[in-house]
Amino acid sequence: MNKNLQQEKDFLLLIESHKRVIYKVCYMYATDDELLNDLYQEIVMNLWRAYPSFRGESSPATWIYRISLNTCISYRRKSKHQIQAVTLPVNFEAFAEDDGNKSSQLRELYRLIHALNPLERALILLWLEERSYDEIARIVGISKNNVGVRLNRIREKLKNMSNQ
Repeated sequence: MNKNLQQEKDFLLLIESHKRVIYKVCYMYATDDELLNDLYQEIVMNLWRAYPSFRGESSPATWIYRISLNTCISYRRKSKHQIQAVTLPVNFEAFAEDDGNKSSQLRELYRLIHALNPLERALILLWLEERSYDEIARIVGISKNNVGVRLNRIREKLKNMSNQ
């Protein structure tokens, strides 16, 4: 089989197996379905460009998180308008396969997370995905200790926001 064709097939399998991760990152930075889809496409393009140089020094999920987060944060910086925190009409069943109560709690959590700055969003997303502090530090580019300190502050901030 042609090397390029095999590389393309491997990449498509990688994207398919991690598409929920990509959508979760997009959701943290999108204000509507159109932006969500634009961010998803931008991330996939950036992943494809970087795929030939992926050496496997980190897990594929770590690599995908890093590129996804960097793409969304860069998009936000380039955006001429500030992204406002609004609730997306997204199908939450894709994120939470549970009852309606869990879905409404998830909506509220995402609403609160949208009020955080981009780095705080990235940190809390990775923590909610149960990534280790070491992996979060590698993805975001800060020290493991800094991850712990910032996550404690973010959790406290979210708690205070939810009590208002």
